Amino acid sequence: MNQISNQWKDYEVIDTGNKEKLERWNHTILRRPDPVCIWPIEDEREWNKADAIYHRSKSGGGQWEYKKPLKEFWTIGYKDLRFKISPTGFKHTGLFPEQAANWDFMSEKIRQSSLEEIRILNLFAYTGGATMACSKAGASEVVHVDASKGMVQWAKENMVLSSLQDHKIRFIVEDCLKFVKREQRRGRKYHGIVMDPPSYGRGPNGELWKLEDQLFDLIQNCMQILDPDALFFIVNCYTTGFSCSTLEQTLKHSIQKEFNGKIEVGENLLPVSSSNDVLPCGIFGRWTKE
Repeated sequence: MNQISNQWKDYEVIDTGNKEKLERWNHTILRRPDPVCIWPIEDEREWNKADAIYHRSKSGGGQWEYKKPLKEFWTIGYKDLRFKISPTGFKHTGLFPEQAANWDFMSEKIRQSSLEEIRILNLFAYTGGATMACSKAGASEVVHVDASKGMVQWAKENMVLSSLQDHKIRFIVEDCLKFVKREQRRGRKYHGIVMDPPSYGRGPNGELWKLEDQLFDLIQNCMQILDPDALFFIVNCYTTGFSCSTLEQTLKHSIQKEFNGKIEVGENLLPVSSSNDVLPCGIFGRWTKE
């Protein structure tokens, strides 16, 4: 099953094509690379309205070309959440809007639960979209783990923007697998785990992460800190060549084998406002107890 994040008001994908996407982030229009958009652009006129364009460099990375002066950062809202947006040197803006469907799914599970305490673990947590959604929905504690100190600081800013500074959110700068193993030793359990692992990366002390080599091991370790009354377990994946079937088999041979329950996999999608098209934005796999 695919899921489409179509509840946005402050964000939209205006058009896609020529390996690029044209997006509105509140009142700012950005033109960014996206390798999945291999079809041609049908109408160039909208694209000329971009306030900033990201150009890739042949040597890696890239830079922004500003058509008009932009603020260093601004904010956008999703329902009762607010997030800081800022164009970075790696083309990202600090938020993945396609994840909103997952935020809604987790929020609903938390609100519907009769558990007195709900502890959520967000791994590779980036700037904390899932963290804020779960905390706002009523989780008694959310633990936010990311190897990047800068991203964790950004997440703290999102916490304040969403008026969650009085909620119990723990921010941890650490390698995710190391943290999970430490939680095992402490005997800590979580009622929901969500992760957004990169294809490749390094932890704060140089720990190497390679998705296809380490994802199964990470899931196996996470199972040991999953509460018997767990509400959900979600894995997002942007790695090219890592298919829905691969993710489904991974979850079947790990969490479903241990806990039974139900597995759903599919693509994360965003609607394109200039057409009836959708923009593919990676895949998800989730386990629920029922």
